[in-house]
Amino acid sequence: MTRRPGTHRELDRRIVALAVPALGSIAAEPLYTLVDTAIVGHLGRQQLDALAIAASALTMVGWLTIFLATATTSAVARLVAARDTEAAGRAVGAAYLLAAVLGVITATCVVAVAPWVAQALGARAGVLAGAAGYLRAAAAGLPFLYLSYAGNGHLIGLADTKTPLRIAVAANAANAVLEAALVFGAHAGLLGSAWGTVIAQAGAAAWYAAESWRQQRAAPRRPRGAEIRALLRDGHQLSVRTIALGVVPLAATAVTARLGPVQLGGQQVANRIWYMLSLSLDAIAVPAQVFVSASLGAGERETARLTGRRTLRLGLAAGVALGALTAALALGAPDLFTADGAVRHAAVVGLLCSALTLPLAALAFVLDGLILGIADYAAMRRAMLLAILAFAPVAALTLRYHWLGLPGIWAALGLWLAARSALLGNRWREAARSLRLRKSTIPNERVVPPTN
Repeated sequence: MTRRPGTHRELDRRIVALAVPALGSIAAEPLYTLVDTAIVGHLGRQQLDALAIAASALTMVGWLTIFLATATTSAVARLVAARDTEAAGRAVGAAYLLAAVLGVITATCVVAVAPWVAQALGARAGVLAGAAGYLRAAAAGLPFLYLSYAGNGHLIGLADTKTPLRIAVAANAANAVLEAALVFGAHAGLLGSAWGTVIAQAGAAAWYAAESWRQQRAAPRRPRGAEIRALLRDGHQLSVRTIALGVVPLAATAVTARLGPVQLGGQQVANRIWYMLSLSLDAIAVPAQVFVSASLGAGERETARLTGRRTLRLGLAAGVALGALTAALALGAPDLFTADGAVRHAAVVGLLCSALTLPLAALAFVLDGLILGIADYAAMRRAMLLAILAFAPVAALTLRYHWLGLPGIWAALGLWLAARSALLGNRWREAARSLRLRKSTIPNERVVPPTN
C-alpha cells in the first residue's frame, strides 16, 4: 500500500485536535484535588496531612469505576464506526445505569469504613479525625463522579472532547469559588473543602447527562442484559487492573505517612502537581484509544498501527517537556500551597524527583490508550499486577531506611512506571505485528482515522 503524502502530518493534526480539548476533561478530577490542596494547605499542617490521606483513598475509589469511561469510549467508537448506533446507545445506557447503582453503593461503603481506611493509611489523632470526616463528606460526590465518567466515555467515544473541556472548566471554576467561600468565608474548614467539591461534581454530572441525551447519534437507550453483562465483564477485568493501579499510590502514601508529617505534607503538594501534569499526558491516550477503536471497527488496520506509532512519539516528547516544566515549578510552586518552610522544602525535593518520572509516565499512559483501543483488558490487568513487583522492593527499603525519604518513594514509583511501559509496550508490538500481517488489501485504503 502506498501512503498518500502528508498522511503523518494529517494524523498528527487529528491527534492534537482531539488531545488538546481532552486535556481539560482529564484534568478535572486532579484539579479538584489540586484546588483542595492549595486552599487546605493554608489551614495548617494537620489539615494538609488529613487531606493527603483522604485524597489518596478517594483517588483509589474513583479509579475503581473508571471503566465506565474507558470501556464506554471504546464501545461507542467501535460501534459508531461500524454504523450500529442503536447498539452504541444501549452501551451508553448501560454505563449510566451502572454508574448510578455503583455510585450509591460505593458512597455508602466509604461512609461506613472511613475511619478504618484513614487509620490503615497511617493517619493518627487529629489527622485521623480530619481524614475520616473529609472522606465521609466527599463520599456524597461519588455517584455524581461516576455519572460523569459515563457521560465522558459517551462523548469521547463520539470524538467530542470539546464539550467535556467546557464542563471541566466550568466545574473547576465553580469548585474554586465554592471552596474559598466555604473554607475562608463560612469558616467551614476541611469539611467546607469537601462540600465545595461535591457541589461542583453534581453540576458536572447534570451537564454530562444533558449533553448525552441531546446527542442525535448514539443517544442513551434502555440497555438489555447483554450490554450490562458486557460492561460488567469488561469492568471486572479493568477493575482488577485498577485495584492493582491504585495499590501503588496508596502504598506510597502509607509509607510516606510513616516518614513523618513534614514528608507527608511535602509529598501531598508534590504529588498533586505531578498527578495533574502526568494525567495531562493521558490526553494523548484519548486519540490513541478512539482512533484505534474506530479504525478497527471500520476495518482499517493500517490506520490503527500508524496511530500507535505517532501517539507514542508525541507522548514521549510531551513527557520530556512536562518533566522540565515540573523541575522548574519546584522553584516556586510549593509557596502557593503552604507557609510551612519545612513542608515547602520537602515539596521541592519531591517535585525534582518526580520530574524524572514523567517521560516514563507518558509512555505508560499512551500505551494504556492503545491497549484499550484493541480492547485487550486482560493484558492491561496482567501488566499492572506484574508492575507492582518493580515498585515493592524500593518502597520496602524506604520504609525500613527512612533516610531514603521522598527520593526513595519516587524511585519506587519510577520503577513501577518503567515496568508498566515495558510490559504494555511488548503487548502493543505484538498487536502491531498482527495488524501489519492482516492489513486490508482493498485498493486506496484510507490511512487516516475515520471521523465517525
